[in-house]
Amino acid sequence: MNVDINSKDKAIELLEDKELDINIIKEIYYNFKSDLDVTAKIAMNLSIRTSIYNRDKERSNIMKELLIELSESSDMGTRWAVGKNPHTPVKILEKLANDEINLVRALVATNPNTPSSILNRFFSDEKIVRDGLSGNPSTPIKILNILADDVDKMTKLRVAENPSTSKETLEKLLKDSNLDVKKASETKLKENYEKC
Repeated sequence: MNVDINSKDKAIELLEDKELDINIIKEIYYNFKSDLDVTAKIAMNLSIRTSIYNRDKERSNIMKELLIELSESSDMGTRWAVGKNPHTPVKILEKLANDEINLVRALVATNPNTPSSILNRFFSDEKIVRDGLSGNPSTPIKILNILADDVDKMTKLRVAENPSTSKETLEKLLKDSNLDVKKASETKLKENYEKC
């Protein structure tokens, strides 16, 4: 595919397509490396085209190369998109785990590839970062159990929906005063523990 990507407007337009060939994204990156608007769009494109439910989708050396490059951006939105991407290398997640912006750390907390040592450390971080742990299937069970007692309904709901939450924690959440938390716990208990 031969596309003229020397115009910023054309590059941004192309980046709206989550199916855009990764080689074209790479070319756009190297043509506009110093343009924060374009690099932010690239980070978002890479984020949107991947899925935590299908971690191998879009896995490539080019993806990894771009994520490493983008992690150095001064733009917070670019860094948080890198932090949540399931293809971001662990060494980059370790670096972003120390980002001064809490939202970047919060999205690293949601990434299933974030090492457990960092997830444990995040439990002592700001609330927005701790909340990111509640939906991460790699969050240690002991932390999920503690988060199940959080006052925030959404945190408890994410714990109830987390595939790694223990049977005991789900049973505890069945007694929660919030109907949505109860229903989510009941559903997850049936999915995980009532095999036919």
